Amino acid sequence: MRLLLVEDDTRLVESLQRDLTKAGYALDWAGDGPAAEFMGREMAYDAVILDLGLPGLSGLEVLRRWREQGKSVPVLILTARDGWRERVDGLKAGADDYLGKPFHVEELLARLQALIRRSQGRAEAVLRTGGLTLDEDHQRVCLADGTALELTATEFRLLRVFMSHPGELLSKTRLTEHVYDQDFDRDSNLIEVYVRRLRDKLGSERIQTRRGQGYIFQGQAG
Repeated sequence: MRLLLVEDDTRLVESLQRDLTKAGYALDWAGDGPAAEFMGREMAYDAVILDLGLPGLSGLEVLRRWREQGKSVPVLILTARDGWRERVDGLKAGADDYLGKPFHVEELLARLQALIRRSQGRAEAVLRTGGLTLDEDHQRVCLADGTALELTATEFRLLRVFMSHPGELLSKTRLTEHVYDQDFDRDSNLIEVYVRRLRDKLGSERIQTRRGQGYIFQGQAG
């Protein structure tokens, strides 16, 4: 999953970059309103963490512009702990949830997971597809017989995208956008490398290749 963090407090950004990357997210960062508005308009994200007090353009205006452009990405706004009016204004502008500063990163992660889950139409907190259960806390996958397979950070991110879209044709570009951050070399063949690794662990029939188009993750093993 790929997130956009919009925050001008560099100390908080550094802390969240560590925590969110450790939790298995690819993270892009914008430190001011104009950059945030551009990135949210031009790139695909699974969720956005948006501070409202930004230089150049307020977070509230950034959010309004995204919604006017038809961007439906889930947005979690960060507000002052006692900023109830900011929270109301943010929700009216199209925010999906809010979190007051200071906050515990565990709550931030739980709220993000809930937002993404709802945007995918999932009611259940655990991601299950075709006998596989993704353990997001420990970044591993459990097979139908209870066997737990450890995953690297990239394997976990890639499998989470596949399991969230079973039976869909996913292009290499789409997978790259949701697995890696903005600094990743889009011409790299790493997606192919990690697809091969997942096949080695889950069985070659799980992920089908459509030459020149992308990959389809099979909900059921063949």
